[in-house]
Parts: sequence; C-alpha cells; structure tokens
Amino acid sequence: MIRQQFSDGWSFRAKVNEFAELSRSVPAEPVTLPHDAVIGTQRDAGLDNGAATGFFRGGVWEYTKKFFVPEEWAFKRIRIEFEGVYRSALVYLNDDLAGRWASGYTGFTVKADDFLRYGEENVLRVEARAHRDSRWYSGGGIHRPVHLIVADPVHVALDGIAVTTTDIGHDRAVVHVATTIENEAPRLSTVTVETMLFDAEDNVVAVDRAPVSALPGEDAVLRQRMTVPNPALWSPDTPSLYRAAVTVWMGEDVIDEADTTFGIRTLELDAERGLRINGEVVKLRGACVHHDNGVLGAAAIARAEQRRVELLKQAGFNAIRSSHNPMSRAMLDACDQLGVLVMDEAFDMWTRGKSDFDYALDFADWWERDIEAMVRKDRNHPSVFAYSIGNEIPEAGRPHGAIWARRLAERVRSLDSTRYVTSGVNALLTVMDELKAQAAARQAEGIGINTFMSDAGEMMNQIGTSDLVTERTAEVFATLDIAGLNYLDGRYELDHVLFPNRVIVGSETFPTRIDHLWRLVTEHPHVIGDFTWAGWDYLGEVGVGRPQYSDEPGGFMAGYPWLTAWVGDIDITGVRRPASYYREIVFGLRSAPYLAVRRPESRGREVVSSPWAWSDSIASWTWPGQEGKPLEVEVYSDADEIELLVNSASLGRETVHRYRAEFEVPYAEGVVTAVAYRGGTETGRAELRTAIGEVVLAAAADRSVITAGADDLAFVEITLVDRDGVVHTAADRRIKVTIDGPAVLQGLGSGNPQNTEPFTAAAHSTFGGRALAVIRPTGPGDIRLSVAADPGLTAEVLVTAEKTA
Repeated sequence: MIRQQFSDGWSFRAKVNEFAELSRSVPAEPVTLPHDAVIGTQRDAGLDNGAATGFFRGGVWEYTKKFFVPEEWAFKRIRIEFEGVYRSALVYLNDDLAGRWASGYTGFTVKADDFLRYGEENVLRVEARAHRDSRWYSGGGIHRPVHLIVADPVHVALDGIAVTTTDIGHDRAVVHVATTIENEAPRLSTVTVETMLFDAEDNVVAVDRAPVSALPGEDAVLRQRMTVPNPALWSPDTPSLYRAAVTVWMGEDVIDEADTTFGIRTLELDAERGLRINGEVVKLRGACVHHDNGVLGAAAIARAEQRRVELLKQAGFNAIRSSHNPMSRAMLDACDQLGVLVMDEAFDMWTRGKSDFDYALDFADWWERDIEAMVRKDRNHPSVFAYSIGNEIPEAGRPHGAIWARRLAERVRSLDSTRYVTSGVNALLTVMDELKAQAAARQAEGIGINTFMSDAGEMMNQIGTSDLVTERTAEVFATLDIAGLNYLDGRYELDHVLFPNRVIVGSETFPTRIDHLWRLVTEHPHVIGDFTWAGWDYLGEVGVGRPQYSDEPGGFMAGYPWLTAWVGDIDITGVRRPASYYREIVFGLRSAPYLAVRRPESRGREVVSSPWAWSDSIASWTWPGQEGKPLEVEVYSDADEIELLVNSASLGRETVHRYRAEFEVPYAEGVVTAVAYRGGTETGRAELRTAIGEVVLAAAADRSVITAGADDLAFVEITLVDRDGVVHTAADRRIKVTIDGPAVLQGLGSGNPQNTEPFTAAAHSTFGGRALAVIRPTGPGDIRLSVAADPGLTAEVLVTAEKTA
C-alpha cells in the first residue's frame, strides 16, 4: 500500500455558479492543506448572530488539484482519504461526483478507481460550505489532511488493524491484533499475514504469521494473540508506545503493508474506586478545547495540534475533552505521545438543531457513519478512555431522546467495548419550559441579565438538583458508563445517594469554581474528574468569559470587535493567563505563589461577570501613569498567609481564602513581592518587576530545526521587553514580519480578544507586549524571520527546515 500526503499543489477559490462564470472568472490561489477557507476573510460587524462565529461569514468554496495517474495503477485500488472537510463536502473526479460527506469533523474516503483516467492527468475538485451551522467559529474548507492511497486488490482495510490489551500481568501482556483483509480481486485469494510488534526502541517483541483466505467482495478478519514479555505500560505519567506492523504476502511477494501505534494498558471503572489505569486511580484534570488553532484558524496542522497538547500538559492538565466534535488524528497522536487522556466527542446536536442549518439536518441519515468513523480513528489510541455521544442535547430528557442515546451508546460499544461511553448533559435543557417561566419571572421582578448571569452557577445547581431533573435524566444516564454533568456539581453528592453505582465526571464546569470542584473530585471516588470550560481560548462565542460591569451593556456574548471567547486558561497564542496558575495551585502542582494585578480601568466598578469570567488581571507591575494610585493585587497560593512587599517595604499580611489573597497597593515602580507562609514558616515567594527604560524587540522560535513538510511549523514568540527581559506590557507596537527562505508566514497575531486585524497579514499589533508568528516551510533550507517595529526596533530568528527522511 502506498499512502502519501496529498497536501501540496492545490488551488482554492470561492465557488461560483457555472452560468455566472460565462461572464466573469474568479481566480484561484495556490494553497497547501490543511487550510481554513474562512480565517482570511473580512469580518462583518453587522452580521446577524455574528457573535457566535466571531463575526466571520460563511461561504461556499472549491479546492482543485491536478495529478497524474500512471497506467499501471489501472490494476490497483485507489482511495482518497479526507480527515475533515467543513462541511457538506462534495468530491468530484474529472467533473463526476465520486463521493460526499455531511459532517465537517469526521474522516471519509472516496473510491476513485472508476472515475480516474489512467496514463493521464486527472482533476480532483472538492466543494465545501459553511452557513449558519455552528455555535462557534467553525472555519471552513479542507481543514484536516488528505491522503492518496494506492493498494493491490487484496489489501489491509483502511484503519483495518484493531489492537486491544486487556490481559496484562506483571511480566507479560497478551496483545490481541484483529486485522481486516479486503479482497477486491475477481476470485478467491489466499494470502499470508505476518504481524510484528515493536517496542519504543524499535525492537521486535512478538511475531505471528497465519494464512488468510477471502472470497471476492468479502472481508476476512484475522485475529492474532501475541505475548509481549515485560511490557512497558502506557499511562499519563509513562506514555510508553508500541507499534504493530502487518505485512501481507502472496507467495513470495509482499503485496501490502500497514501499521498502527498502540499502548499496553488497562482501564477499570466503578463508583467505589473511580477510574483506574493499570490498577492505579487517576483523577482527570481536564480541559475542554475547541478545534481551532487561534491565528491559524481551523487548520489542523500537525505541529499546531501537538503544541497545544504540550502547553496544556505543562499547565497541569492530564486530560482533554474534544468539544464538541471528534478530535483530529494529529492531536490524538500527540496525546498518546505526551500522556494526555482524551474524551472524544461525536456531536453537539442530534435531532434538534442549535443553529439554523446545523448537523441536525443530517443527523438521522449520517449518525452511524460518523460514529463508525470516530471509533475507527480512535480505537488504537491509548489516550482515548471515553467516547462522548453528545453535548447538551436538548431532547436527552425525553423518552425519544433516551432512545437515541441508547442507540448511539450501543453502536459505540459494538465497535469498541474496551472504552467507556459518556455524554455531557446539561440538566437545564431537560426542563427548558420551566426555566423559561423562571426567567420571565426574574425579568418581571426587574432582575437584569447581568445579575441573572452572575447567579448562573447557583441557579443551575438549584434547578439541576430538583426532583424533576432527577426524573428526566434518569434514563439517559442509565444508557451511559459515565454520567457527564455540565455545570451540575450540585448533583455530585446527591447522586451518590440516589444512584450509588453512578460514576460522574464534570464534563463541563465553570473555571471560577475550580477550588470547590476539585475538592469534590478528590473527596469522592465516584467523581472521576473535572473538565473546565475552557482550557484554551477559542474563536467565536465572543466575550463569554469577559469581565462584565454594571455600568455597561450586558449579555452572554459581546459585540464587535470581540473575536475570542476570552475564557481559556491559555490564550489563542499559547500564553498562560492568571487563571491557569491559580488552577495549577489548586491541583497541587505548584508550590510557589503567583502574582497578578487587575487593570486600573476596572477599579471601583461593580463586577457582574458570569461564572466563566476571571478577573481582569495580568502578571505585570508596569503601569505608567498610575504612580501613587491604588492597584488591586491578587496573590494565588495554597499557604495560610501572604505578605506583600513593594520595593522591600512590607504592606502586611492577608489570610488566604479560596487559594487567594487580595491587596490594595499604591503603585510605585520597582518590585512587588509576595511571600507565602504556612504555620508561620515561609513556603515560597514570587515577584513582578517594572519594565524600565527603552523597549527592546525580542523573538524566539519554539524549535530551531523543523521538518520540511506540510505538517510542521515553527512558532515564533515576539515580545517587547526591557534590557533585562521584563515584558513591556504597556508599550504595544504594530510589528511587521518578513520571511527569507523556503517558507511562508502561515499566521501572525496576538491574544487580544478584541481584535480587528487579520491573522493572514504580515503586520499586526502586539497585545500586552506579545505577538505570535507562525512559519510554514515550503522546502528544505534556512529560513530567516525578521521583525520590525517603530521606532527602529528589529529582531530576527533563524530556523532550519530539514528534508524529510
């Protein structure tokens, strides 16, 4: 089997009616996949419901690729594999419809054999569309990789190797490999299948061979049980991986080869001991994440996916919930390699839509194919511990909704019985009529939306713990292995009394309540973890996590020019926000205190923020124009007391409450220091320094050597600093970037949640003294990225792209 990337040589343009092209032609531009068709388009401040999508419009686009097909391939089987096309994809080969797919997030293949012209150039054209079909920024186009697969008529099926490891002892593990052989030849074929298992150092640890006979048009499944001595077990702390390599022989000839990576580990689950991996209890420190890659838009370029997982794990997370769609293969690979557990989610809606033209229009016809595609993609990844069949499904509390839940859950189990099934249930949706009546009553009492949202956490728990919710959610929870509770921590203890065998996960929770939530997780074995909304900031649903004040217009989402949700522990460029360090302390992973200072413009204003909103604070002691004025300083710590010093002068101590102590401090340039005490003994300290003097432009790449391929990137952090490296958070500049060498500027931007500048231009303003540039190589060689800003500031970075092996 030849499996090659099919990412280069594409052209892209907006789709034009064929009759309209008689009078005008729309030019195409060259692109390399994965590609987001939306991120470079103009935002529309007047777009109806634009806050959901970041004020980006949708559209219809076509991608075209010309490729030569050799004569000898006429006796082969040709497939084109798409990992994700958003959305309602139509695939044409030489202007004939060869395949279609509804979902924008699950992979599919197109059988190309009967549409190709052998010995000639062929034209592949893909249409994609996005139009009022998402509650967040979806992007559009071919946003995940494409592969060309060429195989003999008898071959291993795509994703046709399934590995399970349920029999594990101290000195050996039994690895079960099920390989599906497809016979597309005109007669019965007998082949020999050899399977070899390799450890992380590429040593052969087990081998098995067996003959397989398959009738034409039928699949044959070979099941091999192999013993691996002294197995290195996969876990979040020790993510050891193995590889299964399958070779298919016909006589003396090798006619196909395929492989897959897997991990040897066991999963166990019950309400008395919780989730266990290899017999050890694991509590899930979880992050909900959307699929976009910030300044890259929705393009799932492998290195961007890997970097997100790296930074999330560094911030203390050991689990990711893919919200609310199946995760990319590249991110799954990264989670395997780095030891991050995955809850992969199938759908955001079933039969009832949440947007005008969303997947609810396709669900009844396509759900089974999408479930099969997700499980087939996931089943060998040791990081995947659970499949979520849906998020906040409105009909889940009704009998027909429970029937759908059971139908989906049982289909998942029939495909993979080794993992758990869950669903993120928002109990408020099961009693929506009653909730509407309550909201009307609040409005009649003169309670504004800001006050209503500030009480949202308590309101959700009050309704969520009612007898009515208990009754309406009982059946849907009975279809699941793990009850996913969205914003319903009030049920954690209650449900253990009412349903003592129920295992719970906080599938979506308020970030501001993590101290309370994590205590519930650690104290109750049946509560296996917490997934905060959200681990990483994302495009769309603009301003849901913004600080809100009583003297300004309120609402769940903000208006233009807001761009991001501003709700992530990490911003869209990868910079950790203060909430991230607070969470790390609550998790018990950080002993040193952390300092943050609220922006002066928030001083004296009544805060009416939602439970998704952190305080308007940053880690900075650079506040020009505020000399002598009071600033509010937050210190996060697990200590008893915090002493605050400004330029070595003590301002006294404050008791730590909910991992936080607060001070009002007259601002003076210099150094502010927080000293933590427990039992009167110092346990740690932290400080912030004022950026002094002239501004210096600095740039640093995450790696100096990258691979010259379509799936690699170099991320360049650009900062404005003083001579000692302290970030000038109050000296933002507009920067300009140029690239010399075999590369393009794939994206340039900042974490600014209110941003009118495109990410596809070569100039952008910094935010808090920071920006991010992303280099995409186009070939091997040295790449020089130069940055300039007024007045006369410059910096440069050298990255080498090496040829792939």
